[in-house]
Amino acid sequence: MRTILSIICALMLVTTSQAQKSLNLDEAITIALHKNTLLQKSVNNLDVTESSIRAAYGNFMPTLSAGAGWNWNRSEDAGGTINIGGTVIPVPPSTTESRNYNGNVTARLTLFDGLSNFATLSQSKNNVEAARLDLQRLKQDIVFQTITFYYNVIIAKQILGVREDDLKWNQRNLETVTESNKLGAVTLADVYAQQVKTGNSELALIQASNNYETAKSNLLNYLALDVLENYIFQGELTSEEKKTLNEKLGLDYKNISELVNKALTVRTDFQSAQIKLESANNGITIARSGHLPTLTNSISYNVRANIIDKYFDSRTYVVSLSLNIPLFSGFRVSNNVQFAEVNVENKVIELSDLERSIKLQIQKTYLDLQAADKSLQVNTKNVIAAEETRKIEQERYSLGSGTLLNVLIANSDYTNARSNFITAQFEFIRLSKQLEYYLGVLNFKKYENE
Repeated sequence: MRTILSIICALMLVTTSQAQKSLNLDEAITIALHKNTLLQKSVNNLDVTESSIRAAYGNFMPTLSAGAGWNWNRSEDAGGTINIGGTVIPVPPSTTESRNYNGNVTARLTLFDGLSNFATLSQSKNNVEAARLDLQRLKQDIVFQTITFYYNVIIAKQILGVREDDLKWNQRNLETVTESNKLGAVTLADVYAQQVKTGNSELALIQASNNYETAKSNLLNYLALDVLENYIFQGELTSEEKKTLNEKLGLDYKNISELVNKALTVRTDFQSAQIKLESANNGITIARSGHLPTLTNSISYNVRANIIDKYFDSRTYVVSLSLNIPLFSGFRVSNNVQFAEVNVENKVIELSDLERSIKLQIQKTYLDLQAADKSLQVNTKNVIAAEETRKIEQERYSLGSGTLLNVLIANSDYTNARSNFITAQFEFIRLSKQLEYYLGVLNFKKYENE
């Protein structure tokens, strides 16, 4: 019977392991860049924006149209009489038919429209370039958000491991205290105190497990994956993450002013805002063109005939120039100009706001990174000190010179120190990536072709 149960358990373990899927950070970022719905919509919108350039070039080209017509007319007269000077003349019945064929080809070209066509072309190019830059920034957003979600999973997973170790320690200590109580070495109060601590440790483990599952669900949902599928995550530090921890604050992060100037040069959202300002200025030119005259040229070729065989025998050629001078349009043009000027002013404000925001983001992240560096150093020492303190308190308690309360406090301090160290470690790595993100140098291209 035991053999059968062992086989069944082994099969269940194999099935579970096969159902699990491994997911590391690079794979998560690659999936996010391929499945993010907002990114897919932005790519589609970029295609539409690019088509506006062709339409803008079309304003410089003539429009060509052709037409043809056919008309048939039949008249039937029943006949009768006509009285002319008292003489009645009979009119016999008659039938007449006529056919008319016509065709035309016309070409029209705008020679001058107040420079609106040039401004429209420039605006279309600016809009496309701004959309491309926004798309690049969106990809950096996705990479950074994926990193944040993924590290939340790893932090929760490692803290779950800490809570599991804490529960095992408390269970072993409960067994030790219980046996010591049976031998009369410790009081019953110590047993109850350890039972309470073990129960609290179980509750902490349940909460840590729930946090881990929640973090996994948040990540999988962001990656547009099924949250019910079972994924396993690599909890160990990668070589790149170890390098980040070892380098700490490098020389590139010593001067905030240089960082800001660098960010204003390479951040695609700031470049996009500058181009959108240029596009808004193009809008003023387009609006003001309504005050200027327009000059158009047209050429047409017309044919007509009553018999299809003589369709091209009668021809007409027309060449014309048309000058249209706007005198009054009900203030419509003035309203368009004012709207365009206000749009430019708003773009200037948005650009200024973005510049201040970039400076604030970089400064705050830099300060947070410095604090995280110091916090990591402190927590590294705290883990070592807390572990040694717990050993000392356990030995003192075993020798009868210490109290269980001191042991429990020391163990709690050690557990908290480990949890704080894990959080500080990945927080430093995350802030390093956040600084790259705010500087506009977070790399996304290496994940696109994977």
